[in-house]
Amino acid sequence: MELEKNIIPAEGAPSNFIHDFIDEDLRTGVYPYVQTRFPPEPNGYLHIGHAKAICIDFGTAEKYGGKCNLRLDDTNPTKEDVEYVDAIKKDIEWLGFKWDQVFFASDYFDFIYECAVMLIDKGLAYVDESSADEIRALRGTLTEAGTNSPYRDRPIEESRELFRRMTAGEFDEGSMVLRAKIDMSSSNLNMRDPVIYRILKAHHHRTGDKWCVYPMYDFAHPLSDAREGVTHSLCSLEFENHRPLYDWVLVACELKQPPRQIEFARMNVNYTLTSKRKCLKLVNDGLVSGWDDPRMATICGMRRRGYPAAAVRAFVDKIGVSKAYSVIDYALLESCVRDDLNLNADRAMAVLRPLKVIIDNYPENQSEVVEVEINPNKSELGKKGVTFSREIYIEQDDFMLDPPGKYFRLCPTKEVRLKGAYYIKYASHETDENGNITVVHCTYDPESRGGETPDGRKVKGTLHWVNALDCKDATVRLYDRLFNVENPSDEEGVSSFADNLNPNSLETLTGCKIGNDLVNANVGDTFQFMRQGYFCVDPDSTADNIIFNRTVALKDSFAKK
Repeated sequence: MELEKNIIPAEGAPSNFIHDFIDEDLRTGVYPYVQTRFPPEPNGYLHIGHAKAICIDFGTAEKYGGKCNLRLDDTNPTKEDVEYVDAIKKDIEWLGFKWDQVFFASDYFDFIYECAVMLIDKGLAYVDESSADEIRALRGTLTEAGTNSPYRDRPIEESRELFRRMTAGEFDEGSMVLRAKIDMSSSNLNMRDPVIYRILKAHHHRTGDKWCVYPMYDFAHPLSDAREGVTHSLCSLEFENHRPLYDWVLVACELKQPPRQIEFARMNVNYTLTSKRKCLKLVNDGLVSGWDDPRMATICGMRRRGYPAAAVRAFVDKIGVSKAYSVIDYALLESCVRDDLNLNADRAMAVLRPLKVIIDNYPENQSEVVEVEINPNKSELGKKGVTFSREIYIEQDDFMLDPPGKYFRLCPTKEVRLKGAYYIKYASHETDENGNITVVHCTYDPESRGGETPDGRKVKGTLHWVNALDCKDATVRLYDRLFNVENPSDEEGVSSFADNLNPNSLETLTGCKIGNDLVNANVGDTFQFMRQGYFCVDPDSTADNIIFNRTVALKDSFAKK
């Protein structure tokens, strides 16, 4: 599909160094339009670091009126799965982006293979029978030049025939590879005759058993970009040292209007893992419930926990685009989530650790409806009715017999207000055989409904509550950070992951009480439980047991201890 020429953004528009490069390319006519791509490998679920790349790749294309394709880098069939392909698509759509077309690196295998043969014919590639250890030893170090392979000057015809036989499956895995012939004395180790094809006798999820040789990423990636018409190949900073090889492949393979690679710093967030390999270890060893465990920094985990997509995008925007390595405080992500939900989440009353209150002077057979705001930030939504009766539940922490100073909740000496309902005072209490308080008896002021009294008195404490006569039981999962160390990626091995896991990262509360306004909530619905935090309905919920995940507390729960 031919792309229309882009309009360069007006002066003063928000920008970053990537956009500055693109602006210059458009002004000088290097490219007539902008086309990007998001090229994940389908070998795991995407995480918060990928969210940054998605926002950059798709957001850049949107800014310039261009196109962004989704391209799945399926060059390693031993680690890839259709499950991951579907999950990647779902994550991108959830974040609010839409690709122009979906491609796979395997779509270009014939083209990439032809390019490899071209390099052989040009004397720029050769078949090497050295072992992996021998190739590594001959590669040299950062301070010492590499040594030419004994196969480097192999005749072109011989390399071509061996490559054909490799492709035909005549040789074992690891017995030989195809290497680009560049410069074994280069200061950049990536340019020291890198391997561009290897033998891999594995079934591919798309091409089946057609191929038993597969291109290496550094060879397939630039050729896929060029074949696709990508103008700006945006990637993370670890590929900066690979850029000379990226450019070499495009020139050596005689690609016209080659893409420009631009690198940006990865997103590193403390107390999280942003490595698919290490996340997979957590999953496979049962240290988390799955890729979508709400404690994981995967996109599906954040979605299940109730993070709004808009908040994740806002988080990426706040971080900005730079080339400097940095570790972002998870509290910033929580802050973005909290800001979004404060504006958009409906309010509801739920009691997580219930304590029954009986209002002795309230009529026993009476029930009424009181009104509470649906969302104070959206007055157009108005109010909703909540039933009230003689018996209610409040939080256990909202009552103390002998409270400390500046305690403004229910106690023998203080009157409190029930949200949307009445003022109540302590009268007496009941205990079980162990001395634990099980019921608190109170009296209420019938003239204080809605918080107004004829004498104009005010109280400092306002409690949330649920009606004991029509509330339902629910399960609530309270989440904290998964790790006790700030940089778990620095730790190696599954045992160290287990050693550094936070034992209090999940607390499950049963027997919680929710009001009748929550019993029909759907999976994914998010609410602010008044005075508690923000919660969403988990997919594990059933008709008999609604499960809520705490998305984020009302205040920063990630403060350093």
